[in-house]
Amino acid sequence: MDHSYPRQRQRRRTGGIAAACAAAMLSVGAVAGAAGAAVTAGKPGGPARGGYFAEVRRTAFGIPHILARDFGGLGYGYGYAFAQDNLCSLAAEVPTLRGQRSRYFGPNGDSGDPLAPATNLASDIYYQGLLRSQVVRRLLARPAPLGPTPQTRQLVDGYVAGYNRYLRDTGTAHLPDPTCRGAAWVRPITPLDIWTLIYNLNQLAGADQFKQAIATAHPPSAGTAATTVTTAPAPSRGARMGSNAFGLGRDATRGRDGMLLANPHFPWTGPDRFYQVQLTIPGVLNVAGASLYGTPVVEIGHTSHLAWTHTVSTAQRYTLYQLSLVPGDPTSYLVDGQAEKMTRETVHVTVRGTGGRLSTVTRTLYRSRYGPVLADGWTARTAFAVRDANAGNLRSVNEWLAMDQSGSLAQLRAAQDTYQGLPFVNTIAADATGRTYFADASVVPDVTDQQAARCIDTPEGKARYPGQFILDGSTSACQWGRDPGAIEPGIFAPRHGPQLSRGDFVTNSNDSPWLANPAHPITGYPRIFGDIGTERSLRTRLGLDMVAQRLAGTDGLGPPGFTLPALQATMLGDRDYGAELARAAAVAMCRAHPVLPASDGQPVDVRAACHALAGWNGRGDPGSRGAVLWRQFFNTTALPPGGTPWRIPFDPAEPLTTPRVLNTSLPAVQHAFADVVQYFQAHHIPLGEPLGTAQRYAGIAVPGCTDTEGCFNVVDPAGPLGTSGVFPDVSDGSSFIMAVELTPAGPRTRTILTYSESANPASPHHTDQTALFSRKQWVTERFTQAQISSDPQLRITIVRGGPA
Repeated sequence: MDHSYPRQRQRRRTGGIAAACAAAMLSVGAVAGAAGAAVTAGKPGGPARGGYFAEVRRTAFGIPHILARDFGGLGYGYGYAFAQDNLCSLAAEVPTLRGQRSRYFGPNGDSGDPLAPATNLASDIYYQGLLRSQVVRRLLARPAPLGPTPQTRQLVDGYVAGYNRYLRDTGTAHLPDPTCRGAAWVRPITPLDIWTLIYNLNQLAGADQFKQAIATAHPPSAGTAATTVTTAPAPSRGARMGSNAFGLGRDATRGRDGMLLANPHFPWTGPDRFYQVQLTIPGVLNVAGASLYGTPVVEIGHTSHLAWTHTVSTAQRYTLYQLSLVPGDPTSYLVDGQAEKMTRETVHVTVRGTGGRLSTVTRTLYRSRYGPVLADGWTARTAFAVRDANAGNLRSVNEWLAMDQSGSLAQLRAAQDTYQGLPFVNTIAADATGRTYFADASVVPDVTDQQAARCIDTPEGKARYPGQFILDGSTSACQWGRDPGAIEPGIFAPRHGPQLSRGDFVTNSNDSPWLANPAHPITGYPRIFGDIGTERSLRTRLGLDMVAQRLAGTDGLGPPGFTLPALQATMLGDRDYGAELARAAAVAMCRAHPVLPASDGQPVDVRAACHALAGWNGRGDPGSRGAVLWRQFFNTTALPPGGTPWRIPFDPAEPLTTPRVLNTSLPAVQHAFADVVQYFQAHHIPLGEPLGTAQRYAGIAVPGCTDTEGCFNVVDPAGPLGTSGVFPDVSDGSSFIMAVELTPAGPRTRTILTYSESANPASPHHTDQTALFSRKQWVTERFTQAQISSDPQLRITIVRGGPA
């Protein structure tokens, strides 16, 4: 049972904990004495030898600060706290990881992962194959650094035990979250579940995207014509992963210190949400930030003297291999003229049918030497297989835990060089010395430019290069390389990745590393990491412009240089860069042509819309009038393939200012404006409708706009504007926003978790931070013991117990 007590009754007692932490001498006796007569979760008295012990201190908005004496206890406290807030979310993911969704939810439903859509049946086939392969167990058996370190094993074991303790104490029938209360699929979890979740996270930008194609692959039926594939297969993608980041150094900050802005863009629903937490083992680890659900380490955060974040990088995580099949045998392929048989794995999935009747579906998965064979493009002559660079990666959790213990850029880089396990992200960091760091130090296939030129020689490969690497699988010369500095064969060593350290700034908004700092372009890296000299996204250009204006003092936020308030205001300025480049031309067009033809040929009076657009403030504020009209126009202009809406095209010599100026002479541009006005008029939607009326989450108006518009604070609704003038609820975008200043006195941090700490609709922390986000307000982080102890809303829970 969970017994907690308010801070008001324990001011004097928690002072003992602060003193113990300051001296880095936490012991069970010290904490138990500090807790005084408090009732704890678990058996009364001290823990049994080898048992877990932790203190969960919750401050405003329910943010947990976990204090423990060792890694097992830290995991225990974290797992317990997370279960209090989000047990149903993780419980719903476990049937996925065990390949049991069809048993509980039927075979035809969506598997619930917005980043990698698949049917329940396809998901189950994929995960049953993963479990039968024993790959996670084999990786767990490897010694560190390839396998988990003792500390990460202890964290995961403790996390599982803490989660299970909360479930056991509360009982499935009495869970506070109605979304899974009493559900048959809510079960205790195992360490293997969490390690499988971590492994799956590492493959999020690779094999995980191909679940449907892997699960449904089968050889062509006898007598099928030997057709030639004309288009290369591509994974089906759901919600987008993205992010913005600024690393600001002493030459860019008013205080001559280091600062960081973290702004990951991830789903607002499902298993890929962030959870805000602080993890502390005095004298060993003290880190605050956010974790993806189910992972017991902080992936984006800060320590006392270092802050870092991640952005999804442009590097490829996999390559496809085009297989030349043996004539007459579509399950054999040729390598160096020799036939190799595909391996087969038969899996059995339990399926719930009409009336709850259970049956078994049997499927066979096919695998080549390169990896799983895909359904797409499998003919009598050709098949495709996917090789994922993260197929042997459980190291990510080692690396994040080492970063969580780092106090400088040098220590962070040492952690990355040791483990080489970041699965799909760039790193942007700053430390208290005022230095910044950018690197794509992630897991990337060792495919040099020379090898790509030699091995991407099929029509399908050439058609998709460089967006997708499709290598010739008929020759062993196209196997990935063996870099002597890499932790394992087939990936690049860190020295080959793009990196930059500066005293002013580094940035990234999901374009390639080329212009992380325009004053010092990064070049010379293998093209599999990303392109060079190509058009930047509107969001990248806006982010760089935001930095440039702040350094020049031309953004209205005071003298040149970043302060913490200026960084916060910059983040939530909600500029719409597409409008800054194109709105003047659009207004000129509709003023010159008050009647424009719609795509159906009907003339549309656009004068009122023109007035609304001209009066808009050009921002994605909830109160902005004209923002909805602009989005519908700018995002729906239909151009011919390869066409551009810009009058001035991209110029590699001016990458930050081109392309620009909307080409309003294009019929597609004129039709788009008329069509949008026609839609608004037909459905009686006010042309000056406030953005906050149309864009909401759980009934709360939220700021921001879409990536396509060129917005920094990205907020994407789940679908198009309805006839009522309202978008479906926001589904992805800005998630955990963190602004940190690393001062000599310690970190000063402001945060917003846009969708709040708990997915439980009955929780007081389900939308409390969302309401803050709506008002563009921030949480002042409490990091030190004194800051935590002085929170008027402080509540403390002591958890202790044995292994699960």
